[in-house]
Amino acid sequence: MEYADDVDRRELLLHSAYDAQTVRDMERPLLDKGIPLMRMAAQAVAHTAAGMLDDEDLALEDSAIVLLAGAGDNGGDGLFAAAALAQEGAAVTTVAVGKSLHEAGFAEFVRAGGKVLVLDPAAEIPGCASGFSAGEAGERLQAAVALINKSHLVIDAMTGIGIQGALRGIPAALAAAVGLDGEVPNEPALPGRESSRDYPLVLAVDTPSGVGVDDGSLPGPYLPANVTVTFGAMKPCAVLPPATFGCGRIQLVDFGFTIDDVEPQVEVVDHLFASDAIRLPHVEDSKYARGVVGLVTGSQRYSGAAVLTARAAARANTGMIRYLGPERAQSMVLAALPEAVLGKGHVQSWVVGSGIPTADAEGADSDLQRETIATLLKHYSVKTSDTEDSAADAESDAAYDMPALVVDAGALDLLPDRVPGQVVITPHAGEMAALLNRLEHGSLPEELESSASDDTASKAKNSANPDAAHALYTAKDIMLHPLAAAQRAHELTGATVLLKGAVTIVVDEDHVYVSGSAPAWLATAGAGDVLAGLLGALLAQQPDGITTAETVAAAAYLHGAAAAIASESEQHGWQEPELIGEREHRQQFLTIGHPIVASDVIRAIPDAIADVIA
Repeated sequence: MEYADDVDRRELLLHSAYDAQTVRDMERPLLDKGIPLMRMAAQAVAHTAAGMLDDEDLALEDSAIVLLAGAGDNGGDGLFAAAALAQEGAAVTTVAVGKSLHEAGFAEFVRAGGKVLVLDPAAEIPGCASGFSAGEAGERLQAAVALINKSHLVIDAMTGIGIQGALRGIPAALAAAVGLDGEVPNEPALPGRESSRDYPLVLAVDTPSGVGVDDGSLPGPYLPANVTVTFGAMKPCAVLPPATFGCGRIQLVDFGFTIDDVEPQVEVVDHLFASDAIRLPHVEDSKYARGVVGLVTGSQRYSGAAVLTARAAARANTGMIRYLGPERAQSMVLAALPEAVLGKGHVQSWVVGSGIPTADAEGADSDLQRETIATLLKHYSVKTSDTEDSAADAESDAAYDMPALVVDAGALDLLPDRVPGQVVITPHAGEMAALLNRLEHGSLPEELESSASDDTASKAKNSANPDAAHALYTAKDIMLHPLAAAQRAHELTGATVLLKGAVTIVVDEDHVYVSGSAPAWLATAGAGDVLAGLLGALLAQQPDGITTAETVAAAAYLHGAAAAIASESEQHGWQEPELIGEREHRQQFLTIGHPIVASDVIRAIPDAIADVIA
């Protein structure tokens, strides 16, 4: 396919992810036509493997390669690729992790001179020993681990997109021994998703074994990859945190799927997406027509948050800022932003909570900002009961006519039980855990319950405190299952949910968006306050036809893009895949960048907006 002639298709491929069943449905017509998808996949894997070794100045004939092969088609992809590498002179050993191997792929691999190590005593693989004792099985597993650790490259083809939940049996044991067990890779954030790890390099076939293919979770042991070659279309694990961090660099093989009318499960925000949420100034605009943002942010103790939210909103294409807060914060806001207006008045959006103490903080009961926010939030409360109450019904209906509202940080514990979708909540992992604890009253969604330790669960269930089960929600739970947490928060509250992270997730009733434009340098004090102000500004000027979630996702993208500009970094939380077959050379020696503070991000917001509308 000549991609230059089909720019729209290319952008759709590189910024959309489809669940496993949808991918199978798109694949079926091609298989029915006899198109050799497995051969195409294997060729791409072999080509990528050779390129990875060449990048390390290793010739194939000097390379030791281990293929971890399961029994299904994913294992077949790996076997055909391994056969091609063996034919070029590489020393390749296949570690069979199941009871069988893909018949044709195995036959070709053996003809190419490859070696096989069988780990399952119940395996029925022609010409290979089976029925060995449990003791020998353990020794074989140890031998496989040693073989992997001494190799230059591991090709991971243990599981495909059909697996549900955590790895089990031999694949789980191998992944636990040479990979990670339910934890996010912790290594320096380098441009291009380059890895600082030593040998062996790991190449994942379609998806890394052990990650949650459809939800991006890390349910147990998995094998993080340096490079993932994925086929036909991206799966959610390639774009959703935390699994995306285990994919390394992503290379996509375009099989020619018909994708125009297929709804992706996850959409990745890019420049074009973000540009739709920017309202260009009109010839006859006034400051009021360009959007007025109301801020109830900052407090006596955290006055800086008021300044950061105000400055960020002012830099984000809005017409006017109204600030409500204590005298000290007012003085600081006016000193930093003399254009701001103090006091109440008409607004198109509200931002509340940044720099506000939470309910358990000392002095929170007497904090005037919390009182103001609580009063405002009552207007956004939506009726949840079926009882007949005309006054309550009228108030509930009126909530849908209120301006957009961003609820951040200290105001999250003031959120009503149910709110309309123009209310946006912006928790990080710890705040999301606290919010779900409050909303769930100790009841966990299944995805999160499985991640809690048995010991913690036992303590909670046996405690005399009925709220003890809340302890099951931790920041780690949210970090390992962020999509499930964000969707649950939306289900319970009705709010549009923005879950902060290196890759930010935005969820509403029908869509999931992710933004990974930010460099790791953005993890700095006050960055969340800047995002809140930016969100308020874009919501105040929201163009017709653009949903709240789309606007929120665009704001997250601009926030990250501004941080990239400020830090001069080409490292991003999510890296756009490379499309195999394009006549482009992968960029090398990209710029890592330098440290920044939140104020640097604010100064770069106009440049980020200019970039996306150019």
